[in-house]
Amino acid sequence: MISEKMQVALNEQLNKELFSSYLYMAMEAYFEDNNFTGIARWMELQAEEEHIHASKLYSFIIKVGSRVKLQSLAEPQFEWDSPKAVFQAVYEHEQFISKSINDLLDLAIDERDHATSTFLHWYVDEQVEEEANAAEIVRNFEMIEDSKGGLFLLDRELGNRVAAAPTV
Repeated sequence: MISEKMQVALNEQLNKELFSSYLYMAMEAYFEDNNFTGIARWMELQAEEEHIHASKLYSFIIKVGSRVKLQSLAEPQFEWDSPKAVFQAVYEHEQFISKSINDLLDLAIDERDHATSTFLHWYVDEQVEEEANAAEIVRNFEMIEDSKGGLFLLDRELGNRVAAAPTV
């Protein structure tokens, strides 16, 4: 059993992970609406991946004998100024999630909660990858600047993303 403080914090993180999925679905809809089907596909897979992150957290909370308490999700942003602005928002959101995971791990360490600490290390590693991917895409947008041809190629490249099998 984990402490009540840890249970509350894990449920808050669960909400953040579910919101992440919701946010990426909103971004997917933005790209679909603007005829960037490749980038929309990338966002669709990202939303699914975030849902997997939430599901892992949900299962962990139950497995350690705690209670899942689902909370309302905030309404995600609906419009962005440009495709590049969307990925800048992705990068900033992933930085926010990384800080949240790090804070959660700090709490687990302070609580001497070894099971939660061990569990969260997967999320720490995952966030390094998430931030790196988002930063690379932002750099790609910076390289192509306002090139319609470059944007077309980037849309096609991001559309080639393949769903990765969930890791344990």
